[in-house]
Amino acid sequence: MINYDEFPRNQILCIDMKSFYASCSAVMRGLDPMECYLAVVGNKEQSGSIVLAASPKLKKEFGIKPASSRMFNIPNDSRIQVVEAQMSSYLKISTELIKIFNKYAPMEDIHIYSVDESFIKVDGLKKIFGDSKTIAHMIKKEILDTFGLPCTIGIGPNMLMAKLALDLESKEVKNGIAEWTYEDIPTKLWTVSPLRKMWGIGRRIENRLNRMGIFSVGQLAKHDLKLLEKEFGIMGNQLYHHAWGIDLSELGAPIIEGQISFAKGQILLRDYKEEHEIKAVLLEMCEEVARRARTLKKAGRTISLGIGYSDADFGGGFHRSYTIDEPTNVTMTIYKVCLMLFYKFYSGKNVRQISITLSNIVDDSVLQLNFFEPNKTKLHDLGYVVDKIRDKFGSAAILRAVSFTEAGTALKRSALVGGHKA
Repeated sequence: MINYDEFPRNQILCIDMKSFYASCSAVMRGLDPMECYLAVVGNKEQSGSIVLAASPKLKKEFGIKPASSRMFNIPNDSRIQVVEAQMSSYLKISTELIKIFNKYAPMEDIHIYSVDESFIKVDGLKKIFGDSKTIAHMIKKEILDTFGLPCTIGIGPNMLMAKLALDLESKEVKNGIAEWTYEDIPTKLWTVSPLRKMWGIGRRIENRLNRMGIFSVGQLAKHDLKLLEKEFGIMGNQLYHHAWGIDLSELGAPIIEGQISFAKGQILLRDYKEEHEIKAVLLEMCEEVARRARTLKKAGRTISLGIGYSDADFGGGFHRSYTIDEPTNVTMTIYKVCLMLFYKFYSGKNVRQISITLSNIVDDSVLQLNFFEPNKTKLHDLGYVVDKIRDKFGSAAILRAVSFTEAGTALKRSALVGGHKA
């Protein structure tokens, strides 16, 4: 049993802007975000363009799912409006929302989790504004009055519980606000099933837990901790404590400590089958993953490659990982591992989706320089030099030759904001 008296009871709000891109686009057109039928796509000229966002009614009544539906999936209905993303406008609105949060809490107590989701610590503000629920209602009303945008809010004693209250209850209740306490865990958290409904548990972890006979969060909480640690390492300990609602991470820290990784995923605008074209995109994506790691002065040992096949070939694909002896953030080292995985598992089908992840992360400062392999040191240092040039002159200042071929995507994407039109 967990003694909750040993753990802090903070007051954390997790605020999610409901269908943010779609709601912003609706308000820009004088529409009610909760009543209109609106889809946001990357490019209206391409029927295969991904649906980036959909208004609540479009999702509910027409089954349009952002990130998985494409423009050609949207029914030909006169009520439905299809608009292109305006990323710079969304980012400006997101910045203005932070100013509202800052009225209620200092910036050090605000953590921007994503463009449409934030955490706010409101401890010690009761005498000024009221309790956490009162503050949540005030923020929700001010956002609606100022921007016409709807939001939902979860409240909890830590970041994890606030996020769970948001995801699992606030979006289902009429006022859009839900609070979870430690006392609610047996009735609200332990009943959650399937496991992937819980934040931090994806399908692969869920499958491994299922093989251990664990199908609900309650079963996870009551499972043998030593067996979980044997199966998952340190993450087994974190999964166990998360099932009890325990999260000791500071505001702004990763929710699952030690699980930092650097990833790049891309849904291609057309099917790629020629090997040289696939390799061109792989190299571009390895470059981006390596650059993200170098930005935080990190390196990793485990490299993962995911390939998704085209619907024309009935979908499917593979996701495989390989762990190297020495941590790296060198583009070509990551690329060579990805090529090895590609050649080993690729079945020759049309490729429509690619993902690359660098994990098992350490600080770049702990890398062992090998004096017998001076080229490794040169490549390592070269990566940082190239990054500095790109930071100063733009991401397209230096590109690999493959980016100028028909298969390359980096040159086109360099003119976008967040991967989409500004």
